Amino acid sequence: MIKIIFSDMDGTLLTSENKLPEGFDAAMAELKQRNVMFAPASGRQYFSLLKSFYKYHGEFLFLAENGTLVMHKGKEIFSCPIDIEAAQKVLAVSESFKNILRVYCGKKDAYLLSEQDKPEFHVELEKYFTHNAVVDSFDEIDDEPLKVSFFDITGNAKKNVYDKLTQFYDSLQVVQASAYWVDVMSPSISKGVAVKNIQRVLNFKPEECAAFGDYLNDLEMLQAVSYGFAMSNAHPDLKKVAKFETTSNDEAGVITGIHRLIAYGLI
Repeated sequence: MIKIIFSDMDGTLLTSENKLPEGFDAAMAELKQRNVMFAPASGRQYFSLLKSFYKYHGEFLFLAENGTLVMHKGKEIFSCPIDIEAAQKVLAVSESFKNILRVYCGKKDAYLLSEQDKPEFHVELEKYFTHNAVVDSFDEIDDEPLKVSFFDITGNAKKNVYDKLTQFYDSLQVVQASAYWVDVMSPSISKGVAVKNIQRVLNFKPEECAAFGDYLNDLEMLQAVSYGFAMSNAHPDLKKVAKFETTSNDEAGVITGIHRLIAYGLI
């Protein structure tokens, strides 16, 4: 029987209008009644996830920052920061990137440079990093880095960011989180690694876990569970590794998948 369900946020659980799907609260009530834990698993900041699910802050388990920080009931149960010198090297190399928002993602805050504190960047930043601060230099930050993130407003992050970070492919984990975002993290972390650590800490077996995702940063997460669902709007490469497929994020695909698991007697 399934004991925990992991779900990506953007493009998966949330609609294109950045809203929770219809029937979400009813589905969560049913999962709670069946003693099944729900775990948002996102590239978003922990504080952003907490804000989105405040009414569930004492129930949900949160995989934040692409798995680099896992929190439950306000306590850290797992984290995997990036080496601070490595983070600074990535930020130094990216100084030449044009019209790209660079974000130092710490445990306490997300930081952007004062020179990039522009309305077009701030609107996007607030979606994913509700706790943020403006600094004149990344060198002045006293906060353990979880990852470095880049936002390309044109939606061509692969060309404008990912392809320009080739020198870090072997030493760090460079992940395209969406067409707009690229994350650079410790080489030993992913959502899948975070899920495996949760399985170890909470004594869950893969066959007791399900997961939903839509993009490449969800790939390892779906592989770490026995019931991995790709959304119908998912990246083609994710669909290749997913064992199951559900409807799109705009068709409440996560809720549909949960109802399928209940109907099959797996919850």
